[in-house]
Amino acid sequence: MDNDDQKDKREEHHKYPPEFVSLDELFKITGVEYYKMNIDTLHTDGKLEKLKKDRGYTFEDEITISPDRLSNYEEKLQIFYSEHIHTDEEIRLCYEGSGYFDVRDKNDNWIRVQVVPGDLLIIPSGIYHRFTLDTKNYIVAKRFFVGEPIWTPYNRPADEMEARKEYIKNLNSGNFVKAN
Repeated sequence: MDNDDQKDKREEHHKYPPEFVSLDELFKITGVEYYKMNIDTLHTDGKLEKLKKDRGYTFEDEITISPDRLSNYEEKLQIFYSEHIHTDEEIRLCYEGSGYFDVRDKNDNWIRVQVVPGDLLIIPSGIYHRFTLDTKNYIVAKRFFVGEPIWTPYNRPADEMEARKEYIKNLNSGNFVKAN
């Protein structure tokens, strides 16, 4: 696939008109948590360490998504582009570059969240979402996990999965609690 074909696929995800919501509203209608981290003081200010301790994140790694740094780049992009859920929350900290997470709100509409260096998102288990690069085709992200990494996407439809049912229950009852 040449660059024009890849750009066309990416642009398909950019055609949706943006729905601008505040970060508080994003949390209320999706359960997605947002934190701003200072990349320059990340290892000294204690903010990330406190979040990791409070949430029980014990494993982390780093992923670079770019044509020259990710093996099977085209195949991986297709996986990221596909709407899916996970059985565990997805925690990503943009370290370099940029991209977009698209998440479904309670009315099943897309909300696009741009991530740039310092943006940390916690995407609840069971929420339909996807990831796409922007036209820079480059992002470096830290990934955090509770225990050993489990990153299995379950493509839509996955409404009968327990993680999805639990997510819907929490969304409908307003049971999401944001960490401090």
